[in-house]
Amino acid sequence: MPTAAHFIYIPGILLLGIVIGWILGSRAAADAYAAKLRRQEQKRTQ
Repeated sequence: MPTAAHFIYIPGILLLGIVIGWILGSRAAADAYAAKLRRQEQKRTQ
């Protein structure tokens, strides 16, 4: 039988993972968008 600590620890770790994933994912999406804009700008100037 799990102890009461498991009911706090496990959801807390899951929430922490979601938050870290959200932050890293949003940074990666912003970098990809910036790279796309740079490529489009280079095509226009050529």
